[in-house]
Amino acid sequence: MLGADISQVEISGVTKHGFWLLLDEQEELFVSFSEFPWFRSASIEQLFSAERPQSHHLYWPDLDIDLHVDSIRYPDRFPLVAQH
Repeated sequence: MLGADISQVEISGVTKHGFWLLLDEQEELFVSFSEFPWFRSASIEQLFSAERPQSHHLYWPDLDIDLHVDSIRYPDRFPLVAQH
């Protein structure tokens, strides 16, 4: 179906240090609040609103946050961190 999500994303756990993303039930990535500070104040509901419109793209509509999956896999390749 045209326009349907091509990949799944699930929040599999949340700690005081960050949260875990499960991608396609095959890969789990940790999103650290220290490396991605704009998630630190998010509610659980906002974190769980994650969408994956493309295999390389994550979007949280409730937070208006877009991330490339590689920025989580390889944070050293994406050295810019938002000011908070």
